[in-house]
Amino acid sequence: MLDRIKVFSNKKRYSFLVVFFVIGILVGCESNLKDIQKDNFSDFVPSNNADEVHLKYTDSGRITGILVSKKMLDYAVVDFPFTEFPKGIHVTLFDKNAKKTVVTSNYAISYKQTGIIDLQDKVKIVSDDGQILETQQLYYDQKNAWFFTERKYKFSSPKGVSNGQGIDFSKDFKVINSQRITGEVDSAD
Repeated sequence: MLDRIKVFSNKKRYSFLVVFFVIGILVGCESNLKDIQKDNFSDFVPSNNADEVHLKYTDSGRITGILVSKKMLDYAVVDFPFTEFPKGIHVTLFDKNAKKTVVTSNYAISYKQTGIIDLQDKVKIVSDDGQILETQQLYYDQKNAWFFTERKYKFSSPKGVSNGQGIDFSKDFKVINSQRITGEVDSAD
């Protein structure tokens, strides 16, 4: 009977050790797993951060654009690089004849691989000859110098005012394609 109690006590001791060992492994693995997850998680932070930005773009010694912004965040090292302007932009574009087009918005994001700029919140474009476009979101294709939106817009010019939804046009307003449009425009030249 005494041998039986010793065997039972030894079994309890071994069971206790096994349970203690298993708990130790699980706690150790959980901690290690958290460390591995931290190593694999990269913080989504900008590689560059600038306040009061004033950039000039040139082509063959001629200024083609001036960008002014209170804040610029550059995410250059992510898989799909982009530059964000969370406090808006003020851009002045110049054509070959030095005519300017001014673009403003309260928020903008520029995608480097596609060359698309997404302008949002109180977007306004004013050309040298008095044409004004206002909308809540507008895209600009840098490669083709082309603006477009599917949102509602207001277009004003010396000839009149029109409203619509969906428009695309060249950066100098020489080519304009409207989808749904209402308003009064003087067509006599």
